Amino acid sequence: MTPRFDVIGLVASDMAATLAFYRRLGLVFPEGAEDQPHVEAALPGGPRMAIDTEETIRSFHPGWRPAAAGDGRTSLAFLCDSPAEVDSVYEDLVGAGHHGELKPWDAVWDMRYAVVHDPDGNAVDLFARLPEK
Repeated sequence: MTPRFDVIGLVASDMAATLAFYRRLGLVFPEGAEDQPHVEAALPGGPRMAIDTEETIRSFHPGWRPAAAGDGRTSLAFLCDSPAEVDSVYEDLVGAGHHGELKPWDAVWDMRYAVVHDPDGNAVDLFARLPEK
């Protein structure tokens, strides 16, 4: 048997704020999940995103401590349908009070990119392919 990738896990200091952020990016979590210690959303292609509260992690790992917010070691990336969608999603998230780390720009690798932070400081990349020249 070969292990296969299945879950991206995040730890939330504020479950409701974290779910609101990822719902704005189109992920679907069950109703009432804000009050749960562990929630999951199905991702395209089969993997899942799991979010646990800090208390849940400490229940089985008492010595666990969260990393510093925005430590730059982890990021998630969301593919947008167009460069204009990168801009609009970025503006929506920043307008909702989330930290915009890098405003949208045209990257040298022919993609429109932007970076925002989720409520716990995790980098979330937004990107779309640029039209061919």
